[in-house]
This record gives sequence, C-alpha cells and structure tokens, in this order.
Amino acid sequence: MPDPMAHLVSLLASNAFDTLRRQSREQLLAARNATGHWTGQLSSSALSTATAINALRLADAASTTAGQPASFGSLIRRGCDWLATTQLPDGSWGDTTASQGNLSTTLLAWSSLAAVAAGKPLAQPELAITIDRAASRICDWTGGLSAEAIAAALAAAYGRDRTFSVPILTHILLADRFGDHRTTAAWRVVPQLPFELAALPQQWFRLVDMQVVSYALPALIAIGQVRHAFRPAVGPVGWLRQATKARTLRTLEAIQPDGGGYLEATPLTSFVTMSLVAMGLANHPVAQAGLAFLTASVRPDGSWPIDTNLATWNTTTAIAALSAGGRLADNLSAAEQASVRMWLLEQQWRQVHPYTGAAPGGWAWTDLPGGVPDADDTSGAVLALATLADGIGTGEQSAAATAGLDWLAGLANRDGGLPTFCRGWGRLPFDTSCPDITAHFLRAAAAWPAAADRHRKVIAQAHRYLADTQRGDGSWLPLWFGNETHPQQANPTYGTAKVVLATGDSRGIDWLLGAQAADGGFGPTAGLPASIEETALAVEALAAVIPGLADGQRSARVAAAVYRGIEWLMAATAGGSQFPAAPIGLYFAKLWYFEDLYPLSFTVAACERACQLPALSRV
Repeated sequence: MPDPMAHLVSLLASNAFDTLRRQSREQLLAARNATGHWTGQLSSSALSTATAINALRLADAASTTAGQPASFGSLIRRGCDWLATTQLPDGSWGDTTASQGNLSTTLLAWSSLAAVAAGKPLAQPELAITIDRAASRICDWTGGLSAEAIAAALAAAYGRDRTFSVPILTHILLADRFGDHRTTAAWRVVPQLPFELAALPQQWFRLVDMQVVSYALPALIAIGQVRHAFRPAVGPVGWLRQATKARTLRTLEAIQPDGGGYLEATPLTSFVTMSLVAMGLANHPVAQAGLAFLTASVRPDGSWPIDTNLATWNTTTAIAALSAGGRLADNLSAAEQASVRMWLLEQQWRQVHPYTGAAPGGWAWTDLPGGVPDADDTSGAVLALATLADGIGTGEQSAAATAGLDWLAGLANRDGGLPTFCRGWGRLPFDTSCPDITAHFLRAAAAWPAAADRHRKVIAQAHRYLADTQRGDGSWLPLWFGNETHPQQANPTYGTAKVVLATGDSRGIDWLLGAQAADGGFGPTAGLPASIEETALAVEALAAVIPGLADGQRSARVAAAVYRGIEWLMAATAGGSQFPAAPIGLYFAKLWYFEDLYPLSFTVAACERACQLPALSRV
C-alpha cells in the first residue's frame, strides 16, 4: 500500500484535482460583483414570502378602505404563485426550497394564502387545493386549526422564547384566520410583549433582557402595540402602555435603517409593517419605509429571501478561501486586492452604532444600512485585511484591524468565549458564547500579533473556554450553523472544523477523522448525509494541521482522510462543474438558509489549503 502522504501528493498533481481547483476558483472569481467584491445569493424563503404577502395585503386593504387604489396586487399574486409551486408533497413548507417542512413556516404560508384567497378579486382558484393541503398538514402537527391549538403547538416548539412565536401568532390573527382581527377574542392567546420597556433609556436595556436592541426592539414595539390596540390591558398597566405609545413609536422610527429594512430582514420588517398597518398607521413613516423595502427586495420569481445579502461575510470568506494556500497573488492582482481592501475598510463601523449602541470597530454581515456589527464578521474582516495587506503592514488597514481586535476583546464574556453581538449572561443566543466564533477570533488575533499582544489575557481565556466547551467525544457545536438531519439540528462538523483550524486540537482532529463516511464525505456527524460545504470544511481543517503533526501514524491517517475527502468533492461537484448549496445556515430564530457561494468558497479553501502539502513532502 503506498504511503498515504505520497498517495495524496499524487492526487494533488493529477489533472482531476487541477480541474476541481481551477474550475471552483474560476467560478468563485466570476461571482464577484461589478465593484470587485462578493455579494452572493441567499436562498429564497417561504417564510419571508408569506410575511411579505400579508404585510402588502393589509396595506392594500387599508388603501381600499381609504378610497385609494391598491398598489401591491401584482406582488401579492406572484408571491402566492411562488408559494404554491414550492409547497412540499405533504402540504408543508420549509425555510428553504431544500429544507424539510416545519410548523412555523407552514402556518405563515397557509394563513397568508388563505387571507388572499378570501379577498376577492385577488382569489386564485388554484390556491384552494394548496390551502387545504397546508391546513391538513398543520392539523397533523397541532390537532386543529383553532387559536388555542396553534398557540399551544407554538409554545411547545419555542418554550419561553417569544421572539418568534408571538410574531407568528400575530401574523395569523392579522390574516383573519381566527375571525376578523379587529373584533376577534382570539387575541387572548397572544402573549403581550411589554413594548413600554422601549421607553427606557437605551443603557437600561441590558437590565431588562433586551440585549440585542436591533433585533428585539422593532418586534417588541410594533407587535406589542398591535396586540394592545385590539386587546388593551386595564388599570395602571394599561394606562402605562397607552402613555408610552407615542414615545415608543418615535423610537421605532429612530432605529429604522435608511433602507427601511430592520436587519435587512424581510420577516422582521414585514411583522413591523403589518402591525402598524393593522393599527391604522399605514401612512406612518415606518410603515411606508417598510413597504418600500419589501417592494424593492422582491425577486423576479416573486419570492423574498430571509435577508438582503451577506456581502461582508461572503467577501471575507472568499478572500480566506483564495488565500488559504498562501498564494492570494495568484488569484487576485494587486489592484483587485486593493479594491477589496478599500471596500472592506469602508464597511467598518467607526462610530457608536445608532440602533444597537455597539462601540466603534466592528463589521456587520452586509454593506447595507440594516446590518449591525457582530463578532464573526469582524474576525473575518480582520483576517482578510491581514491577507490583503500582503503581510502585516502599517497604515489604515493596520489601524482598522487593531480597532477590530479591540472591539472583539471588549465583547468577550466572563466564561472566556465570544458571543455574536453583545456581552451578556447567556440568556439569549445573541449574547451566548460560541466555540466557532471564539475560534475565529483566535485566528484573527494570530494574524495581527502586535495588535493582539495587549489582549493576551482575553486570548488565554478564549483558549480555556474552548477547552471547557469541548464535548466528551472531542467535538464542538456552533451557534449559527446546523443541519436538519441531525437529531438536535446541530452541526458538530462545522464547529469542530473551525476550532481545529484555529487550534489544531488533537481530539478535534480525531473526531473529524471518525466523522468521515466510507465514501470520503462529511455530514454534520458520522452516519448522516454529506454535503459539499461540510466535506470541504473538514478537508480544509485536516489539510491545515498536517504540517504541524509530529506523529507519523496520525499524519498518515489525516493525509488519507484528506485524499478521500477530495475524491468525494470531485465526484459531488462533477469535477468542479456544479456546486449545489445545502441549508446549513441558521438565521435569527433558527431559520434555515443556504447561500450559493458557500459550497464554492469552502471548496476553494479546501483545494488551496491542500496545495501546500506537496511542498511539505519535499522538505
């Protein structure tokens, strides 16, 4: 049997590997936009489409009542058509067109379609079958279509977390599924969100569990107010809520981004817009800006994505992939690198964020006004600046990277880990420490050693956090990535690969080796279906650790795993010609998404990282 490392080196010299590497790289480079960075393409979302339809339908109804012409009939019809054509055989919808059906998305799509079908002349005869099939599937989950049955099922699904269950119930009520929303007693099943808390000074929000203002606050205000409008409390609480209505609406307007879309998210913006319209505030500036955002963000096929784009994340991920083998200059000219570097520098927040109160220095996932700074994107940008600077340089990129590392260090939780958006107590996903995000910070810090030197304590604590959170089997779990086929919808392969890439942890390496299927592919864990994304992530991490392995036997095992993983990628991508995306991404409220650039970027990273190995074998 040939030496595994020699066997791998032979594969890397083959025409088949060269084709995979070249074609994946060419497709990634071709995916750049006109300004030279990457925007990407998020999956269309049945959930987003359903919420947008309901907001637009209510706006048209308000216009008609006021004696004005309806404006959104065409968008509503196209959205309904898209939902009808993407319904799954069992009558449900998933978060993406490649996802399993789920209760939440099916409830939203069913209620929106039923509301449209009930409003002549927009009714479409074909919708009746679609709606009936959806209702039947909902009954399988809930036992019935009553307000009580649906509310109980949502409470069981989400527990104490009301950030998504209350908006879903509100959406269904505003779609008149429990009777006329203006008079129905079904509002009693909707928990009242305490929108009056938004009247407090922003610095007090942390004391009342409102740690992520940009996400919690718009829904808290709008959905809290619409519930209060149709089922007001009595006594001192009712008086307090009535007294804070105007002030909290001003807050809602003040935190709305210039583009009208809160977090650039269609569902959140739709929930806010439909609530205001239902309260009789269709002409309020927030509602009008929300409607403008929905109109501008619809896709040609009539659908809406979960978010407008992940431009910053996709750009830093692409740069990390193209530079994974240390040869970025082979892939991007100096002028092209300078263009990306300038664009990235422009995306850094250099003042306190107006919506979240985040300190200066961070990056958001998008270049659009609805984005807010977060740890993963800030680490990605800091890493990209080190690569694009052609080594550790001085000047503007060095200052930006230093500010980014300072921002990240200031975010660290008491347990040593880094959360996504805000330092906190682990009560919400947004302030919970996360292994893959913490590992990303460690890689960013390692790329700028001089700037990171003053954060040695934070870095040491981050390493301890990773040691403390490693699971008994040697793996780590990420927060914002998962897999629907996993029993807990988790993705240990993603989390472990990211930590191994940062630390070279030996138990993590062993876990990845054990997770590989006989055919060479990787799923979220052993025994589950493989994807291009997960396989490429594992291959990159394993290829990265080979140079540091002193144990010959372990090195041989890792080389053999990389060999089999690359062979699997060759087959799965038809030799680098096709890159179907898998829904491994998790958005707010654990909504699934896929991104067309992920399989491309991750495959390029795996190939570029593996290309370092032939040189190693000659040393």
